[in-house]
Amino acid sequence: MESNSKVKIRDFAKDLNSAPADIIKVVKDYLGVEKKVGASFAGEELDIVLEKLTQDNQVDSFEDYFAAGEKKRREEKEKAEKAEREAKEAEEAAKRAEEQKKAEELRKAEEAKKAAEAARKAEEARKAAEAAKKAEEAKGSEETRKPGAEKSVQDSAHDKKQGGKPNAKQDKTPARQEVKPAAPSEGRGEKGKPAADGQPKVNASNNQSRPKSGSDKIKVPKILPKQPTAKVDISTIKTNEPPVAKKKEKSENSVQKHGEQVTKRVDTRGSYVDLDKYNEKYESIATQSSKRGGDFTGRKQKINQKSQQKKGQYNKNGRETEAQKLKRLELERARKQQLKVQIPDEIVVSELASRLKVNAAEVIKQLMKLGEMCTINQVIDFDTAALVAEELGAKVEKEKIVTIEERLFDEEEDKDESLEPRSPVVVVMGHVDHGKTSILDYIRSAHVAAGEAGGITQHIGAYRVTAGGRDITFLDTPGHEAFTAMRARGAQITDIAILVVAADDGIMPQTVEAIHHARDAGVSIIVAINKIDKPGANVERIKQTLTEYELVCEEWGGDTICVPVSAKTGEGMENLLEMVNLTADVMELKANPNRLAKGAVIEARLDRGRGPIATLLVQNGTLHSGDVIIAGTAVGHVRVMRDDKGRTIKDAGPGVPVEVMGLGEVPSAGDSFAVVEDEKLARELVQKRKFEEKEAQFSLYQKVTLDNLFAQIEEGEMKELRIIVKADVQGSVEAVKQSLEKLSNSEVRVRVIHGAVGAVSESDVMLASASNAIIVGFNVRPNPAAEENAKRDGVDLRMYRIIYDAIEEIQTAMKGMLAPKYREVMLGKAEVRMTYKITGVGPVAGCYVLDGKLQRNSMIRVVRDGIIVADDKIAGLKRFKDDARDVAQGFECGVSLEKFGDIKEGDIFECYFMEEYRD
Repeated sequence: MESNSKVKIRDFAKDLNSAPADIIKVVKDYLGVEKKVGASFAGEELDIVLEKLTQDNQVDSFEDYFAAGEKKRREEKEKAEKAEREAKEAEEAAKRAEEQKKAEELRKAEEAKKAAEAARKAEEARKAAEAAKKAEEAKGSEETRKPGAEKSVQDSAHDKKQGGKPNAKQDKTPARQEVKPAAPSEGRGEKGKPAADGQPKVNASNNQSRPKSGSDKIKVPKILPKQPTAKVDISTIKTNEPPVAKKKEKSENSVQKHGEQVTKRVDTRGSYVDLDKYNEKYESIATQSSKRGGDFTGRKQKINQKSQQKKGQYNKNGRETEAQKLKRLELERARKQQLKVQIPDEIVVSELASRLKVNAAEVIKQLMKLGEMCTINQVIDFDTAALVAEELGAKVEKEKIVTIEERLFDEEEDKDESLEPRSPVVVVMGHVDHGKTSILDYIRSAHVAAGEAGGITQHIGAYRVTAGGRDITFLDTPGHEAFTAMRARGAQITDIAILVVAADDGIMPQTVEAIHHARDAGVSIIVAINKIDKPGANVERIKQTLTEYELVCEEWGGDTICVPVSAKTGEGMENLLEMVNLTADVMELKANPNRLAKGAVIEARLDRGRGPIATLLVQNGTLHSGDVIIAGTAVGHVRVMRDDKGRTIKDAGPGVPVEVMGLGEVPSAGDSFAVVEDEKLARELVQKRKFEEKEAQFSLYQKVTLDNLFAQIEEGEMKELRIIVKADVQGSVEAVKQSLEKLSNSEVRVRVIHGAVGAVSESDVMLASASNAIIVGFNVRPNPAAEENAKRDGVDLRMYRIIYDAIEEIQTAMKGMLAPKYREVMLGKAEVRMTYKITGVGPVAGCYVLDGKLQRNSMIRVVRDGIIVADDKIAGLKRFKDDARDVAQGFECGVSLEKFGDIKEGDIFECYFMEEYRD
C-alpha cells in the first residue's frame, strides 16, 4: 500500500479484521490525534498503524501460520458438511413423520365412516319396527272408538252438574269441539287454571268467571266425532272472529286408539276477546282526571312537593314504620354532627379538601383569608391546615403516622420475671503496642497477636472465654489512631472496658481517647497496667497520671479498679478476671432470651466464596438459624451461624458473638441488627434507608450560592487527590478513609470517592480511570482482569497490609502534587501615538516606549482611560521595517496583536510575562 494513499479507518479495520477503536487508539497513543471512525488517514499515520499491528501480530514461522489457517479452513468445511448432513436427516425424519400422520388420519376417517353407516342402518330398522307396531294398534282402536266417545260426553255432562269438576280417570277423546263465545256476564273460569282431562281447552277470555249458583244453565259443547282438526291460516284471521278450519283429507296415521290422551291446541289470536274488563281495569289504574291535557307522551315526572317525595317512602297506609323513622332520625343526627378530620404534620391542599368534604376552591379561599397563597398541589403544615378546618366547622385531630420501624420492631420493655442473668461483654482498649491483644492472648491461650500484620490489630476480634466458671465475651479493638471509629463502636456495645496502659510508656493520646469513649458510652472502666515485668516500669507514676483524667484508684480512695498485670508472665491475670466478674455481679446484667434477637454488628466483610459475612453480638433475645434479620441497609436469612471457634451452631443467646452468613449485602460495622417476622416489610425498610442514605450523600455536595461563592472560588486553588479504598472488612475501610482524608492540607485535598469491602474489581478500575483516581487496597488483592485493565489504562494500584505504610506513601505522593504558583513580571510600558492598517497584517500601532522595554511574544495589556480593555499577546514587533526582538525605553516601534484589533491613539500597552515560583 502506498504511503500517500488515503484510506478510511472503518474500511481499514474491516480489511484487517480488527476493531476501529483499536486503530483509533494506536493513532491517539503515538500521534496524539483523536480521529473518528469515518475519518481517513494516510502517510505517516498509516505507516505507524501498520507497524504497530505488525509488531502485535508477529509469528515465529510463516509455515506454521499458513498451516494453522489451512487447518482452520478444513475444520470449518467439515463442520459445514456435518451441519448439512444433520439438516438433511432432520428433513427426512420430518417427512416420514408427516406421512405416518396422514396414514393414521385416513384410517381413523375410514373407521368413523363405517361406524356412521352401521348406525344409520340400525336407525332405519328401528323406525320400520315402530311404524308396523303403530299400524296394528290403529286397527284395534278403530273398532272401539265410537262407543268410547259417547261415554265420554255423558261423563262430562254428569261432572258439570256436580260442580264443574272433571273426573281425572275419564277417557280422553280426540274429537274436535265447537266452542261458542260466551256473554260477558256469564260464568268465567279461573285465570291460569289448566283444563282437566276430557275437557276441551278454550280461550281464557271466554270463560272468565263461574256462576255463583247452580241455577244458570251450562252450555255443553257438541262433540262431532271424526271431525278433522282445523289448521289456522294466519293471513285469513280477522279480529275477534274464530278461525275457519280448512278441510283436510284423512291420513293413514290419523286413526286414534281408544283411551289415548290428545293435547288440544287452540289459537286465541282470532277468538273473541272481551275488552270491557280491560277498560274497567285501566280506569281504576289511571282515571280520566289524571290525564294531563290528553298528552300521553312518556316523560320524566318532577316531584317538587315534600309530601309527594315522602309519599313513596311509607307503606300503603301512608304511615311511617318504626324502622324507617329510626333510620331517618339517625341520618339527621349524622348530618348535624360535627365533622372530625385527622391531619398529619404535612398535607396537600387537595387531600385536605377531600377530608373536609368540600371543594378545593373553598380551602384555597380560606387560605387566602389567612394570607397564604397556595395552589391545589401545594403542601401546608399542620397548624395552617387546622386553622382552615376549624374555619370550615370541622373538629381537628392530629394523625399519628405509624412508621415501618414501629410496625416491625417490638420496643416493649421486658418484664422482670422474664429476665435471666447474662454474661458480660468486655472491650479491651488502649494505645497501640501497649499489649491489648497479648492480654487476650494469654486469657484465650491462643497466639493471635503473632498472626496479625505488623503485630497490630486491624479489626475487631470477638472472643468468648470461660473464667472462674463463668463465660465472658471479649472484644479486642485496634489502638492505632486511624481506628477511632472502631474503638468508639467497641465501647458503645459493651458493659465493661479494660483500659490497658503500658507501665513503661504511660498515658498516650489513644489512651486518653479510649477514656473519653468509655465515659461517653457509660461503661465501667478497669485499668490494667501492663508490662510490669519490664525494667523501668513505674506503676505508681501511672496511677498518678490517671488522676489527671479523673480515674482515681481504689487504693487512693477512688472507685476505679487498677490491676498490675504482665501478659508475658501471666502475673495478675487471674486477679484481672476476678475483678471483671465482680464488676459484672455489681452491674446485675440481665436479658430476656425468649424474644426476637437484637444486637449490634461488630464487623462485616465480603468473602469471595461465601458472600457477605457479618460478626454480630447478640445483646437481647436468642438468634436462631433461619431467622430473618435486618442490619442497616442489609436484609437476609441466617443461613449459617458459627461461634468464635468456627463451630456451626443453631442458636445464640444474649452476650454471644457469632459469625452469620446469608445477608444480601455487607452491612456497615456498628449498625444495629434485629430479627423481624415480616420479610416484605423489612425489605421496604431497607429500600427506604438506602434512599435516605443517597439523599444524605447528595446533600454533601454544596450548591453554589451568593454566600459561599467566594469560598468556592478560593477552593479552586486547591488540587484534589481522588482515592478509591478497598479493604477486607468494613471497619478497615472507614479507618483508612478517615486517615487519608486527614492528610489534606491547604493546597492538596485528599478525597475518597468510593470505599467498599472486597477485592479490587474491574468496575473499581473503570471508576478510577474515569475520575483520575488511584486505588488503595488494604489486606486485599486485585482480580487478574482488574490488574490487566489497570496496566492498560494506567491506573495506579497500591496494596498495603499495614496502615502506617499507606499513610506514609500517600504523604510522599502529595508532596509532588503541590501545584506551582505564577506571578506577573512587568517588562515595560508604551504609548500608542498612531494607528495603521496594513493589508494582510491588520491594525498596527505606532508606539513610543515609556518605561522598560517591549519584548516579542510577551503578553500585552491594553489600558484605556485607566480601564483594561484587552489582554492579548504580541504578534509582531518591528523597528522601522526590520523585525525586532525587543525595543528599549525612548524608542519608537510598530506593534501588532494576535486577537485585539480595536486599537486607538492614546492607549497604553503594558508588557509583562508570567513567572513560575514555589514557596
